[in-house]
Amino acid sequence: VRVCGRGEPYLRRDGAASLGVLRGASLVVGLDGCIKAVGQADVIRNQFSEATFERIIDCSGKCVLPGLVDAHTHPVWAGDRVHEFAMKLAGASYMEIHQAGGGIHFTVEHTRKATEEELFSTFKHRLERMLRAGSTLVECKSGYGLNWETELKMLRVIERAKQSMDIGISSTYCGAHSVPKGKTATEATDDIINNHLPKLKELKLSGEIHVNNIDVFCEKGVFDLESTRRILQAGKDIGLQINFHGDELHPMKSAELGAELGARAISHLEEVSDEGIGAMARAKCAAVLLPTTAYMLRLKQPQARKMLEEGVIVALGSDFNPNAYCFSMPMVMHLACVNMKMSMNEALAAATINAAYALGKSDTHGSLEVGKQGDLLVINASRWEHLIYQFGGHDALINYVIVKGKVIYQNERCETMSSY
Repeated sequence: VRVCGRGEPYLRRDGAASLGVLRGASLVVGLDGCIKAVGQADVIRNQFSEATFERIIDCSGKCVLPGLVDAHTHPVWAGDRVHEFAMKLAGASYMEIHQAGGGIHFTVEHTRKATEEELFSTFKHRLERMLRAGSTLVECKSGYGLNWETELKMLRVIERAKQSMDIGISSTYCGAHSVPKGKTATEATDDIINNHLPKLKELKLSGEIHVNNIDVFCEKGVFDLESTRRILQAGKDIGLQINFHGDELHPMKSAELGAELGARAISHLEEVSDEGIGAMARAKCAAVLLPTTAYMLRLKQPQARKMLEEGVIVALGSDFNPNAYCFSMPMVMHLACVNMKMSMNEALAAATINAAYALGKSDTHGSLEVGKQGDLLVINASRWEHLIYQFGGHDALINYVIVKGKVIYQNERCETMSSY
């Protein structure tokens, strides 16, 4: 399944309407990990008749898709919040739990106490579960430190995974995830701008840590619009892409701010204004929608259809975190279709090429095109739509996960059983 085949950096609504489904096709990945050919099997067989291959995978009766891209996760933390799930089911709101010392503050307390080794161990296992569910590129945030020492510890953990694991990672500094206890939002903003970001710049210049994005939780009672503007601009000034939380629980004019600052992406947007939608479309700023969060917090769903109709680049993310414990982009796509009224084609584009665009990576990831990285899924079904249709069925459906042409995960059960 070719998500796009003409070098598009993203797909808007019209482009996502028709995916290139090639039948009787083959795909070749070179030793450099990049795709060398995609097309009809007999043509490719003749083209590569003199070539030798390290491995040939017979995908007869199966589907090959681009590796999925998860454009928003918080995967480095200690201390689960299963007890808060019960509170939410009993009617407590997200902000009520937050103000009572739960939520982000609960996780911050446990993450500060955890060693770097403990954080890396759990993070590694979470990434492995994401890989098995089909994600080959994942955005990973810090943000459960809220002081420089712990934020740095989290960023080091993310950097270790970048260097030692096969999964692709786009790393995000999210020191403005919440206002630390004992500080005002203005004090926290000043600390980030005057202390955190200059130190981060030094680490980037020395090559010790490679951070891609800057994030702020722009929300009533957290960081207001002006504080958000100051932090994002300071991050942009040291070379970070702007990719932040906006308009989730209250209308904050985050979308308008992001468009003005040249943000690459804004996440959540449950409370985005009509003006904000128009501004994002004009600025080519991606909307990273998180149907898991709206589902688990019983919020109103983001206006995916209106965004698509207005020409916004719509991407998807799992928002994996202690508050929305979901590793699976196939389940995210299913929720996007059912609860946000996206088509399956739109959901696949949003979880591949558009999610890659939201991370500034659509030149190398997100579609099956010659020259791009050979990140692929092979699913044990004759129609690709089964990946969305089978809610929670990816465990028996995903046969291979391939990164840079290398088989990272092979599901032996798919060889002996039907996934139907």
